Amino acid sequence: MTHLVHALGHIKLNTNRIEDVVRDSTDILGLRVTRETADQVWLSSNGRSAELVLVQAQENSCHTIGLEALTADDVRAAAARVAEAGGQILSEEPSLDCWDAGVTFKTPEGLRFEIHTPARDDMYRPRYQTSGVGPRRIDHANLISPDPVATREQLTAIAGMQLSERIVNDGLSWMYAGNRQHHILGVVKGTAPGLHHYSFEFPEFNMYCRLGDILDRYDRQLVWGPGRHRPGDNTYAYYLDSSGCMVECSGPMAVVADDVHFTPRVITNLERPGNVRDMNVWGSPAPLEWREHFHPFQSLS
Repeated sequence: MTHLVHALGHIKLNTNRIEDVVRDSTDILGLRVTRETADQVWLSSNGRSAELVLVQAQENSCHTIGLEALTADDVRAAAARVAEAGGQILSEEPSLDCWDAGVTFKTPEGLRFEIHTPARDDMYRPRYQTSGVGPRRIDHANLISPDPVATREQLTAIAGMQLSERIVNDGLSWMYAGNRQHHILGVVKGTAPGLHHYSFEFPEFNMYCRLGDILDRYDRQLVWGPGRHRPGDNTYAYYLDSSGCMVECSGPMAVVADDVHFTPRVITNLERPGNVRDMNVWGSPAPLEWREHFHPFQSLS
């Protein structure tokens, strides 16, 4: 099946602590504010107009996960598949004016996605002054679904995304898209729809040292890491922002080079301590705070 989605496009978050989360995103992570209105702040790690969008709200929750398609035709093709896959279209207009086309839909599990064309990008001016670390790009997110198998089937039917790896009980799985990095979405099994974390890419390992030191300056700390995931082969570290949302900083991932003959890996060892290195090659197990983290999706009723 053709990949109609190429990469993760953006994450949109509701927050009642917008000033604090902007401060975290700029002074710690190192993003820049690209636009500010009465109820939204757009942030980016490069020349793109928006990668993280914060919405002033009464609650702290995930508003939308944005999936980037390369063309408006791909957006329209995905939109035509939503109903048959069991989803409901909420809007066929782009939610931000920095992309040309977009379709927003919800799934029966309560997840909300927008498939949209690429954001405006000043690619020759990717760097800027920042007191934060300064990642390269937004690269993936892990969502939480009450029915991960159904969610994966919908993402395949609508967007052409494919499974790259899964735990045998479907407690955690990973899906790749047109850019073929190991995953742009992870799917975590949970009791309600939510966001486990979103991630920005760190191209250099020494950036984790700076991240830890900056967090310490704010009397904060890492939740887990640095380490190296076996799924994706990427380095990682996690922390919580001021709204309680988990942020991952991730090294570059492995790539599915042979899309035609690729077979998804199935992790069958579920027992500790034997399975610890299936999640972290270097051996430190995921702490309870990471394993049980939950950031809710906004109510769509």
